[in-house]
Amino acid sequence: MARLHTCTVLHTTPERRQLWQFNAQSNFTLAREQTASAGDPLPVGLAQKSWSEIWQPKLNVAWLPADKVFLRVVQLPASSPAETRAMVELQLEKLSPFPVAQVVWSVCPLPPRPDGPAGHVKPGAQLGADSNLSAAGKLQTVVVVFVERKVVEEFLGQLEGQGYLADRLELGGLDQLTTADASENGAWVYPGAWGQRRAALVAWWFDGTLQNLSAITLPVTGDAALALQEQLTQMTWGAELEGWLTKPPTWTLVADDAAMAEWEMPLRQALDAPIHRVQPLKPVELAALTARRVARSDGATNLVPGEISIRYRNQFWDSLWLRGALAVGGLYLLGITIYFIALFVQDFRVGRVEAQVTDQGASYTNAIQLRERYQVLKTRQDLKFAALECWKTTAEMMPENVQLDGFGFADGRKLSLNGTAAADKVNDVLAFYGAMRKATLKGQPMFDALDAKKGQELSTRLGPAGKEVNWNFGLELKRTEGE
Repeated sequence: MARLHTCTVLHTTPERRQLWQFNAQSNFTLAREQTASAGDPLPVGLAQKSWSEIWQPKLNVAWLPADKVFLRVVQLPASSPAETRAMVELQLEKLSPFPVAQVVWSVCPLPPRPDGPAGHVKPGAQLGADSNLSAAGKLQTVVVVFVERKVVEEFLGQLEGQGYLADRLELGGLDQLTTADASENGAWVYPGAWGQRRAALVAWWFDGTLQNLSAITLPVTGDAALALQEQLTQMTWGAELEGWLTKPPTWTLVADDAAMAEWEMPLRQALDAPIHRVQPLKPVELAALTARRVARSDGATNLVPGEISIRYRNQFWDSLWLRGALAVGGLYLLGITIYFIALFVQDFRVGRVEAQVTDQGASYTNAIQLRERYQVLKTRQDLKFAALECWKTTAEMMPENVQLDGFGFADGRKLSLNGTAAADKVNDVLAFYGAMRKATLKGQPMFDALDAKKGQELSTRLGPAGKEVNWNFGLELKRTEGE
């Protein structure tokens, strides 16, 4: 139980159910408390276990109805918990009020006081603590709890119906015993400890040891004092025969105001002795004591049958797998839903765009046609001006002694020139050719670089008489992108 994170204690009555959850990491301080009527469901967050149980272990404890429990007090040699259980098991036939096959049982060792004799309990000490091996004495006091198996199964079935799977079944009244001031020999009377208002548990403490636990009842009719006197007298005789009652005990009544008013007077008349009055622990305080005791025990002895504990554990893991599968399925469905929603949105947007395209198709076609017409007109205008620019440049660059015989402008960019010149004016033709190649328009080269493969280089040849030269060359107008 070293890793225990929280401990939940459930107390059921015919009228209501109380749940307390304690934080085991901070000395079992109360974390949450819930009260529900008998017909209301238990809060899921407190009653059920979830994924967090894997790394934050939670212990569910339920208090058994006290009227279904039988208690025996035995003195055994001080030993380990396993050896103590073995010694009790050897005496089950003798101790059990029911056939052994029909009973479930557990042991609650009472820790000895370090400063007292064996079995002497310090007020407020924890039941079931490891201090029962103290060297203060050679004997230990053990309270053995017996419950009929069918009662346990019926009670667990009722808890299952409420969604509460109990890891441990305990008796809250046992923790009330640790508050007794065992330094004084006496009997402590606990009305209501058996789950009935008119029944009481009597704990007999002598020589610092719990010697016996017995029950008394307050009759509804007749002389209540006389009935109590007869019951207590029989207990006293039995104690004297056993040898541990050697002198008259002191009497302490542990009850709230309502039970005190009902029990004090009959008990005084029956005993004819003074009675000390003590307020019992509050239910939440008893629940905290139970949580501490259960957390510190080894858990080997449990009133929950082993096969039921195994079934609960399997149910827990099965529920985790089922929840995990449902969570994965839910995430998958969520992802599919998001996908289809996104697909629907995209389809809707595509439809809107297609509708816009359809609506604007005619105007778009008209715009394309207008653009093409504009481009044709602009090209025509550019060609017209290009031819004029070429003619102007040719006229400006041509020397006076060079004659132009042919001027051609094709495909909007190809300029071809041919002519004649005197044989001794070839250099002027070359200069004219060079000037045309370097001609500029608006600060930019007017013609592209020459390409010999296209026949654009200057070509000259002598005429028949050798007195003149025929020349020709071509240039390609430089056009910008998009023209």
